[in-house]
Amino acid sequence: MRRRGYIFIFALGLVLIPGPSYAQENDFKEEESSEVFLEEYTDEFQEKFFEALKQKGIENYDRAVNLLLECKRLDPNNSVLDHELAKAYLASKQVVLAQQYGISALNARPDNLWVLNTLVDITQRQGLGLDLIKDKIPYSNAKLQENLALIYFRQENYESALKILNGMKISAFSKDLSSRIHNHIKSRENTEIQKDSIIVEVQKESPMDNYLTNISGFLEKSDFKSAASLSEEALENFPAQPYFYYTYGLSLNKVKKHKEAIAILESGLDYLLDDADLANKMYKELVDANNALGNSSKANMYLSKLKSGS
Repeated sequence: MRRRGYIFIFALGLVLIPGPSYAQENDFKEEESSEVFLEEYTDEFQEKFFEALKQKGIENYDRAVNLLLECKRLDPNNSVLDHELAKAYLASKQVVLAQQYGISALNARPDNLWVLNTLVDITQRQGLGLDLIKDKIPYSNAKLQENLALIYFRQENYESALKILNGMKISAFSKDLSSRIHNHIKSRENTEIQKDSIIVEVQKESPMDNYLTNISGFLEKSDFKSAASLSEEALENFPAQPYFYYTYGLSLNKVKKHKEAIAILESGLDYLLDDADLANKMYKELVDANNALGNSSKANMYLSKLKSGS
């Protein structure tokens, strides 16, 4: 028996943790957001899939794997299942099988940060590097390269991140991330040199600080048109800063451009780095925008994430 339905799955373990990913020039892709859209799946598939997530959540990994394999029997080409199997096998320390499914998932979705992050984790657990399996994945894919640089940056593996960036075509993404890396390196060096001293510095206001100050001023005065315009300009110069996605989306919501607000805010979710407060603010704007457009399913999905703080 089949039933027609639209189910949003936003369990943390499914595809990704709301967090950073670089989406160039606001290019939002639904499959890279924090939900997976399943349409017209059988009741049997849905029950097994949800039960697999439940079993994985309580660390019953063998049972989770068996249920996911049953789902694969029902839908052999579902790359989401490959990603889930990779994570479940990794959790149960079956790294060879984890790598097999991780490679399959990445080949199906080479642009997906979180699939790549899982595969990097798998190889690193074995003391290996991703370059050792690059002949089995679309390693030269431009988006994959961006995501890999970001993963290394988050791991504070700045040398590897810069190596990736130096081999890429120069873009707003590469310039911004390179600048952030060099700032981190410089900060680390200064800390090591001055670790036995107490230093008080008055830092000059940066261009980013100017944007933050001026945008906040416009928002306080409810000048949302100016806030939207300046936020858009800020994103052109700092495309990896999630706060500017939030202020841009908020301002668009206030001037009733809800569809544009959703696109901006959902893109911004990819850039979050463990900032729960900012994530909740973005989810709230997404709830408001979707409600304004009558998209109750998506509004409820983001409302659930807001309540849980996930």
